[in-house]
Amino acid sequence: MLLPVVAGVDGSDASLAAAEWAAREAVRRDRPLRLVHARHPRQRNVPAAEDRLRPDRSVLRHAEDRIRRTTPAVRLTPTPAEGPAAEALLREAGEAELLVLGSRGLSGFTGFLVGSVALGVVARCARPVVLVRAGEEPEDEHWPAADGSASAVTGYRDVVLGVDLTAPCDEVIDFAFEAAQVRGARLRAVHAWQPPSPIGLGDGEIALIPEFAQAEEWHGFLSAVLRPWREKYPDVEVAETVTRGRPQSVLVRAGSGAGLLVVGRRLTDRPAGPRTGPVTHAVVHHVGCPVAVVPHE
Repeated sequence: MLLPVVAGVDGSDASLAAAEWAAREAVRRDRPLRLVHARHPRQRNVPAAEDRLRPDRSVLRHAEDRIRRTTPAVRLTPTPAEGPAAEALLREAGEAELLVLGSRGLSGFTGFLVGSVALGVVARCARPVVLVRAGEEPEDEHWPAADGSASAVTGYRDVVLGVDLTAPCDEVIDFAFEAAQVRGARLRAVHAWQPPSPIGLGDGEIALIPEFAQAEEWHGFLSAVLRPWREKYPDVEVAETVTRGRPQSVLVRAGSGAGLLVVGRRLTDRPAGPRTGPVTHAVVHHVGCPVAVVPHE
């Protein structure tokens, strides 16, 4: 059985944009789409008309109607789920290809507001989670037309993959290559490197060579890491970029103009609880395109 793409909806503009993106992704991957709206359990001895914790079923109905209008080819199932919302979404994601959630822009500021539910799900989910900003349109995934106007029929924008060459992860790289393949898009693999600090040598023997040659060494490592994936996905065009700088800043810049940015998140059992990490935290708050957070060991 094919695992579905799951989208969480709560009636907000951000969740509706995310649901529409999820529908398009489901069609690209030839997967069914499951729309999920979490509802709190019915309170005892409280009439249904007075139970304000129960959501309006129109939330799912409205999202379903919108998806059927915009993406009629998708195989869609609306699914009410018992809350709290984060727990319900995590349960649904456990049997999903990927989970899609919404985030909304901060008016007057650079960045996006990612709610506590979405952040909690990203930090704990064992399946890939894609965050989609409010206002995301089909045209945003495509290059502009020849006259500069927005288009939904031109080629797809790049899929950008953040690669940590000190600990490259198969799950993250495979997700990015597959996303590029189903779009017919170019994959742009990006690694950010920093010279060693005066306190320590940095990453292995590479820190012993002159600084001007370190970028070339990192590029060689990146090519070697990607070689088996190029062979697995021969139809995917790949561009490799090695940039000096902090990973957070490099990836935020790389995500500008991209169709999708893919980063990893390490699964941990630390006493402090699940966290997204500084790089993931930065990109989900400051990158305008959809961001896929892929968990890995």
